[in-house]
This record gives sequence, structure tokens and C-alpha cells, in this order.
Amino acid sequence: MSAPIAFEKNTVIVVFGASGDLAKKKTFPALFGLFREGYLDPSTKIFGYARSKLTHADLVANIGPFLKKPHPATDDPKADAFFNMITYVSGQYDTDDGYLELRNQITAFEDAQQMITPHRLFYLALPPSVFLPVAQQIKKNVYSDDALTRVIVEKPFGHDLQSARKLQNDLAPLFREDELFRIDHYLGKELVKNLIPLRFGNKFLNSSWNKNSIQNIQISFKEPFGTEGRGGYFDNIGIIRDVMQNHLLQILTLLTMDRPISFNAEDIRDEKVKVLKSIAPIDTSDVILGQYGKSEDGAKPAYLDDDTVQKDSKCVTFAALTFHINNERWDGVPIIMRAGKALNAGKVEIRVQYKNIPTGMFNHMPNNELVIRVQPDAAVYLKFNAKTPGLADSTSVTDLDLTYANRYKDFWIPEAYEVLIRDALLGDHSNFVRDDELDVSWKLFTPLLNYIEGPDCPAPTIYPYGSRGPTGMAEYLKKNNVDYDGTETYTWPVTSPNTK
Repeated sequence: MSAPIAFEKNTVIVVFGASGDLAKKKTFPALFGLFREGYLDPSTKIFGYARSKLTHADLVANIGPFLKKPHPATDDPKADAFFNMITYVSGQYDTDDGYLELRNQITAFEDAQQMITPHRLFYLALPPSVFLPVAQQIKKNVYSDDALTRVIVEKPFGHDLQSARKLQNDLAPLFREDELFRIDHYLGKELVKNLIPLRFGNKFLNSSWNKNSIQNIQISFKEPFGTEGRGGYFDNIGIIRDVMQNHLLQILTLLTMDRPISFNAEDIRDEKVKVLKSIAPIDTSDVILGQYGKSEDGAKPAYLDDDTVQKDSKCVTFAALTFHINNERWDGVPIIMRAGKALNAGKVEIRVQYKNIPTGMFNHMPNNELVIRVQPDAAVYLKFNAKTPGLADSTSVTDLDLTYANRYKDFWIPEAYEVLIRDALLGDHSNFVRDDELDVSWKLFTPLLNYIEGPDCPAPTIYPYGSRGPTGMAEYLKKNNVDYDGTETYTWPVTSPNTK
């Protein structure tokens, strides 16, 4: 492995919402992971900002349990050094006082280091309701024209097309597009980042990555748990806004875009926007919508049993959609996206099903499939047909298997937030969402969301907690050109974990 390259010295990082769940479970642990591995210079100064009245010891106690340490002991010297880099500032989000104190501390630090061009990263680990007030206060009281500034904004970027455009219009006068980093953490996942090299760096895949060879593509997101008391939040979001319009759509664009002319961020994002504009409107008559009920044994509650959920809620906790891309590469190839909560397993997976042999002696053979398992247990494997060993002439399905835990035992594979914070510090927008990309994605999904939340949409189908989802899924897949009999016919090698 090559030696780590530290960021420029004396960078200032401000985490807004420092007392919240996102900051303590994701943002601070990601910063620590970069520091632990040598990708965050020890001269970096980190400020936590939130409304809560916390001491430095309180903040350390909040963050400490979520740091991934080489040794679990609380006196880990790297953890101690990391905590010494952090200062906490308490203040309101919509008044000047706290920001003025923050500005004074930042400038005092930078003056002491005699910074010629200060480097500042502001991370908004905040709910959308305070995005704008915080952004306005940063611009008014903390922003400097003499500093190199980057601002990370967490999703959701709006609730629909209208609200997303309003948010963008409100942020645009405050920060330039090159200063904004709209984070979608799926773009930092190892196997999602691998899609471009996998597709375009392998001739045998790239040459078959089109309608002539591929029968369908499936993108699946499965969670084995329900809302677990967070129904009040989820009830206003639903599974489509939660993971499909953002995470899974990002995967879809990387799977289907044409090859960028370079690794330049804008070249990559240009191709993503181009393929998004080629997607046909979603057919509301070709969707499956579900909501989980009690488990068949009655042990697990229904969605409506959550006390924080309205008892007549039609919120969708499972959805299956089919996309059609109207361009030369993908014309006629269905792309099925499905996502659900309270299902029988937890995984995120891409399945590319190739066309079978149309005629002749092998036309009964199962389809080849390229499967990319994003999580858990990152893996890429190719299902293909081979002769069964021995005297018989029969064939069976086997695999070429790249399971990361087996192949890359000695590699540090960073968490998604570690990857993306590093990219933002380096000013690399490749794995962040551009303004026009966000606009096109909301334009695609908003008519579907209006239909689902309107009076003409039937109530979602109830499916049992812990099941595969609503009945009719097998028929839906077959209708959309997937060769699937509703069962798993492949026998996995015992060395491949979590493959069911």
C-alpha cells in the first residue's frame, strides 16, 4: 500500500450539529478514521458547534463509544490526540453570538499559524429545517473571501422538486457551486466507487454492457428491521425519498452512464446528468407499493403499531419501480429498483442479468449474472454455467467470486463518510451531487410521489414483517423481463458470508 498523503496543514473543520446523532455516529468517527490512518494532519483544528451546553468532556463522552480504535482501550493515544484537536462552541443556529465566538476562535487559530490562505470545511450535520439559517450565519459571520471554503450539506436536499429548487435558490447567493458538496454517503461506499473502474476498465464487461447482452438490471435495498420508534420521521419521508431518489438512483446513474472522457469531476457528473435526462417518466401503473404489517408469528409489530405513526397512514415502506432509458445503449432493457423495510434480510445488491442462449443445445441453461454486493460483506461475483465434475455431462451454476474480506485482508477499506470528507477536503466533487443532477432527479420522482400521496393511489399492500415483501413480486419481476422463479437456486460456497 502507498503511504498516506496528509491534507494541507492547519485546516479548520467545523461540525455544525456536533451534539446530534449524525455527528457522533458518522462525522466525528470519520474524521478520527482519517486521522488514525494518517490522512488528516495532526495540525488540523476541529470545532464542534451546537445549541447544547456541553463541556469538552461531555462531547468526548458522546463521541468516544463510536470511534473505531485499533485497541478498544479508552486510553488509546490516537484517540486522545484526536480529542485534543477538538474545541466545542455552544450557540444558537439563528442568532449572531455563537457564530461571532466561533469566528474569533477560528481567526485566532489561523493567525497563530500565520496562514496565508486559510482552508475551512463546514460540515452541516443538521436537519433540513436549519440548513438555511446556519448557511446564512456562516456567510454573514464566519465566511472569508480570503479563505478556501468548502461546505458539506447532508441530505435530504428538499422534499420534492419545488422544495429542492427553493433550497438551491436560497443557497446559491451564499456559496458558489464549487464550494458546495451535497453528500450522498452511498457514493463513498467501496463497491459503488468501484463501478466506474469495473465497467470501463474491463474490456469483457464494457463490450457487453448494453442492450445486446443484458436482459435486465436489478438494484435492491433490503432492511431486516422496521422504523423502531422513528416512524414519526419516516411517515413524512417514505422509502422512496429515504433511499430510492438519492442512494439507489446514484447507483443507477453509475451503472448506466456512458464513459466519461476523464476522471475529472465535471466530466463524470456530465455523464450522470445525461443519462438521467434519458430516463422515461416512471409509469405509475407499473409499480408495487407496500407497507409492513405484523410478522406471521405476531412477534414483530406492524408499521401502524408505531405510536409515532398516524393510524391511517398510507406511508410506503416497500416499493418496486421499473426504469426505461431511452438511448441507444439501453433501449428495451428494464432496470428494476426495489427497496423495503422489515424484510427477511439486510443487503444492498446490484444484479445484472445477461440474456440466455436463445437456441440450440444450451438454450435451457440459467442466465449468467454479475452480482455486486454493496453491503454487507462487499463482493463481486459472476454466476456462470460449467460442467459438473465427474463422468456426467450435466452442468451446474458456479461462480467467479471476489469477496473483499477474503481477497483484501490486509487493506484498510475506509468507511463511506471517511472517503467523502477526504474528497471534500481535497476539493474533489466527483462523488457529490451537482445542482442540475439534483434537479433532474427530483423532476423524475416528483410525479410519482404526487401520485402516491394523492387521493387516487390505492392503499399500499400489507406484507408480513420479515417476509420478502408484498405478494406479486415474482410476477412483477417476470413481467419486467427477469428470469426468476421466486427461489434461490444457487448453492453458495461456505466461504462466502451473508449470501442468502
